[in-house]
Amino acid sequence: MKWQNMNSSTRSLPGGTWTIGNLALSRFGYGAMQLAGPGVMGPPPDRDGALAVLQEAAASGITHIDTSGAYGPNITNRLIREALYPYPDRLHLATKVGAVRDEQGSWVPASRPGQLRRAVVENLETLGLDTLDLVYFRAGDARGTVPGSIAEPMETLAELQRDGIIRHLGVSNALPEQVAEARSITPIVSVQNMYNLAFRGDDDLIDSLARDGVAYVPFFPLGGFSPLQSAALSAVAARLGTSPMSVALAWLLRRSPNILLIPGTSSQAHLRENISGAFLDLSTTDIAELNGIGR
Repeated sequence: MKWQNMNSSTRSLPGGTWTIGNLALSRFGYGAMQLAGPGVMGPPPDRDGALAVLQEAAASGITHIDTSGAYGPNITNRLIREALYPYPDRLHLATKVGAVRDEQGSWVPASRPGQLRRAVVENLETLGLDTLDLVYFRAGDARGTVPGSIAEPMETLAELQRDGIIRHLGVSNALPEQVAEARSITPIVSVQNMYNLAFRGDDDLIDSLARDGVAYVPFFPLGGFSPLQSAALSAVAARLGTSPMSVALAWLLRRSPNILLIPGTSSQAHLRENISGAFLDLSTTDIAELNGIGR
């Protein structure tokens, strides 16, 4: 498949862009996790289809693609490189370190300095880059956040940033106190945590980060492996003549200006549905009904 490197978009995506340093990230981005095989392990069932999704995402105006060396492992990184390299100047890749996969496909924490350095180098090699735009430290474990200090891994990543192979740092799967600890060590430009219409535990964190100009990237924006189910969500979607998932994405874009979306899919048709749904014009009545879901 041939990728045509385009340095300007012909389409304006909903929500505009969020600027990090000299990086302009589309607020509507793309998460590459679903491009790997079942259980986020191994190659995709439809390799050509996976490459086509990535190419369409970039051609649509998306400038923010989220990945991780743990996806596959290294499957999504290699697909991104095959589909999009040489990367357009406007395209920015974010990745995560701090976890690896074992032979059974389990997510195993890997936050020691040597493990983090290897993960960063591996991301550089598999993506074909000299510098990573944005690297998140993934705290916690596969079950969610875990209390405790993240000072050592953040100090390691800050050192790699000073070495020039990482431009910006973020934290993922982190508690508010861990976000605060990370910010006391090094500038943090983005937080990536679980958040959606029904799971609103980070409401206060989102608002405080917005005041400080820090991005917030919700993972599982559509409920994850158990899609969002809500009578109110379905009612709003029916009234607007669209899908509940489209409404959920539109709500997130309007929840706060610092929210950046990375919904994932392995389907071009679903990608188009996600993008078009985010253009929805939600009324104040719609938003009020949706706000009640997670409270």
